[in-house]
Amino acid sequence: MRKVAVAGLAAGLGVTLAGCGSSSGGSDGKSTVTTWVYPVIEDQAKSKAFWDTVEKDFEAGNAGVDVKIEQQPWDGRQQKVTAALAAKKGFDLVLLGPDQIPQYVKQGTIAPLDDAVAAEKGSFRPNALSALSVEGKVYGVPIYQTITAPIWNKKALDEAGVSAVPKTWDEVLAAAPKLAAKKIPIFMYPGAPETSLNLSFYPILWSNGGQVFSPDGKKAAFNGPEGVKSLQFLLDLQKAGGLPGNAATLTNVIEGSPLAQGKVAMYHAAAPIGAKQLAAAVGAENVVVGGPFEGAKKVAFGIPGALVLAAHSKSAEAAKKLAAYIGSAEVAARLSAESGYFTARTDASAPSADATAKEFEKSLEFAFPGDAHASARQVMTVLAPEIQSALQGKKTAQQALDDAAKLVDDQLAAAG
Repeated sequence: MRKVAVAGLAAGLGVTLAGCGSSSGGSDGKSTVTTWVYPVIEDQAKSKAFWDTVEKDFEAGNAGVDVKIEQQPWDGRQQKVTAALAAKKGFDLVLLGPDQIPQYVKQGTIAPLDDAVAAEKGSFRPNALSALSVEGKVYGVPIYQTITAPIWNKKALDEAGVSAVPKTWDEVLAAAPKLAAKKIPIFMYPGAPETSLNLSFYPILWSNGGQVFSPDGKKAAFNGPEGVKSLQFLLDLQKAGGLPGNAATLTNVIEGSPLAQGKVAMYHAAAPIGAKQLAAAVGAENVVVGGPFEGAKKVAFGIPGALVLAAHSKSAEAAKKLAAYIGSAEVAARLSAESGYFTARTDASAPSADATAKEFEKSLEFAFPGDAHASARQVMTVLAPEIQSALQGKKTAQQALDDAAKLVDDQLAAAG
C-alpha cells in the first residue's frame, strides 16, 4: 500500500501519533515500515510525487514490505520526534540532522545503522558519516547534504574600490572602512537570538580554531581565546562601520534583507537558495559565491540529512533496507535534483546542477556539522543572547562569553 500523509500543525500530537501507530508486521504477513520525512522538496506536489515513486519502486523489489512515507511539517519537529520515541510509536525511520542524534543516543531511543551503510561506506562523504556517528557507531544513513558559503554583492565591492573578494577574516576587516565610507557595511551579521548560531557566530569561532564544548563535553569552551577573538572581531568590525546598525536584531533571511536591498556587501553562511534570492534582488551579474573564510582553518557549516532508526522498531531489518535504498546513488541523485540540496555521496550528483550550485559544491570538502553534543541546542539559547548583549554594547566580548559559559557549565553539570 502506498500512502503519503501530510500531518498538519492543527493536528494535536496525540492525534498524530495515534494515527500513525507503531510499526509491525501486518495481518498479511508483510513488514510495515513507517517513515517520517520533511519538506526537503519545497514544492508539495513534487515532494509527494517523489516519495510516492520511492514507495512504489522499493515495494516492487521487496514484496514482503509495506512502506508508508508520511510528510511532516518542520515546525515542532523536535518535540514530536522526542515524544514519538518516548512513546515508542509513530515511525520506524525519521529524517534528522546530526545535532539531534546525540541526545537520542544518550536516551537509548535510536539504534545504530552501521550495517545499512557497510556495503557502500566508501561512497559516502567521510564528513557526512562522521557527523552521524557517536562513539564509533553510525546512527544515520545520509540521503542529502547541505552546505553554506559566503555570498557577495560584487557591485558594492567595486563601488568601494575593493578589487578582490576578501578570503580571510583579516581581509574582511581591512576592507570594511572602504565600504563604510560609501555607507555600506561589509557584513550582514544576523545577531538575533532566534538565528541558529550555526549560521551566525559558530562559523567564525570554528574557523579561528575554537570549539563550543571542551573535549570531554562537560564544560563550555567558547569563552576561550579563540571565542573571545571571534566575538572581538565582530565588535571591531562594528566599530569600523562593518556591521549594519541593527545587526543585534537581524536574522539570516535574505529576501528583503539589507543585503538584498544593496545596503550590505556580504553574508557569510548562505545556502544556495540564498544566492538565488540575492541574484533576483540585485542581478545575477552582481552575485559572487565565495569560499569559506579562513582564520586558523577553513570551515563551512553543512549537515547531512539522514534517516535514523527508532530503537523500538518491530521492522528493523526492512527499515534498514529502505534506508539503504533511499541513500543509494540513484535515489540520492534524484532527491538532489528535486530538492536542490547536494548528495552525501562522492559517486552521485544531480546532473542539472547550475553554475551557482557548482560554486557552493566547492565548499563541501570543508563541511562541518557543528559540535556534536546532547545539549548543543540548549547551549545556543544561552549563548545567543549574550552575544547580542555584546553587540548592543552592554558587555565586552570576554564578559559576554564568560557569563554564558557559567550558565552552560551549570546546565551541563546538572545534566550529568
